Amino acid sequence: MNSSERWHLAQATRVLRRGGVVLHATEGVWGLACNPYDPLAVATILHLKGRSIDKGLIVIGADVETFSPELLSLSDEQVGELRASWPGPVTWVLPSKRFPAWVTGGRSSVAVRVPAHDQARALCAAFAGPLVSTSANLSGQPPTRSRIGAIAVFKSHVDYVLAGETSGFSGPSEIRTLYGELIRSGA
Repeated sequence: MNSSERWHLAQATRVLRRGGVVLHATEGVWGLACNPYDPLAVATILHLKGRSIDKGLIVIGADVETFSPELLSLSDEQVGELRASWPGPVTWVLPSKRFPAWVTGGRSSVAVRVPAHDQARALCAAFAGPLVSTSANLSGQPPTRSRIGAIAVFKSHVDYVLAGETSGFSGPSEIRTLYGELIRSGA
């Protein structure tokens, strides 16, 4: 990472810590990120997308250890399966141990991922914690796959736009449960 990229990452991190929303690239689509523990920031994302709070949101982390509290109740085999898929475009629905209802949609579970996108992981690492990261699209519309498309929809409504590109995957992450259910097929 060069000095310009580090500077922009630091700017985005400051925005997130102040309760702002950041537009950023992920594996296959552009995302809207915020602090999952800030109800106003999450409400802003839900409002921007026109998304119901009941649907819940995906949370990303810099590494597997980010989700240690959620992994504590899992078997060694389940943890091994998660570790084998991360970093990667696979989101897992796990028992929530600490995420608020405005992130989980009021459920006892939470959707989490360690992305296969260096900048997305670096953003989480710089923030020093997990981040909400939901696709940058209006609810019911296709996810935005380019920076230009994401800016066209959200630029005047977000607090910071990170430069970057997706990793070239063809769409959003796959979502799985620990019990073999495929909720959404992925890129």
